[in-house]
Amino acid sequence: MIAETTAWFDSNTAGLVGAGVGSGIGVIVGGIGGPLAGTLAPRGKAKTLVVGFFLTSLAIGVILALVGIAALVMGQPYHVWFVFVLPGALTATLTGSLLPVVLKRYAQADQRRLEAEELRRS
Repeated sequence: MIAETTAWFDSNTAGLVGAGVGSGIGVIVGGIGGPLAGTLAPRGKAKTLVVGFFLTSLAIGVILALVGIAALVMGQPYHVWFVFVLPGALTATLTGSLLPVVLKRYAQADQRRLEAEELRRS
């Protein structure tokens, strides 16, 4: 049975927390991570930075989702656990599904570089 506990914050604060977490993740992951990957991956540049960014974003999403699940298990009301589960699940799902695409773009850039070197030698 789920134990009844005092809510971490009220529903008005939940709106602010949800807006802050959601917009923060949206700006950072979507506004910075997307352009980074879109411009650098096809060129084969800054692989450690871009892949590290995506892995960090994935980890943050998983952590947020786990905090939300822990809040649910601890008996927190909907407005508390949902503001962690929703952005966490979205972040983990999006970055987790885009990471293979980014890695493929780097592999394609490496292949083009190898083919260009082979062409220069012949």
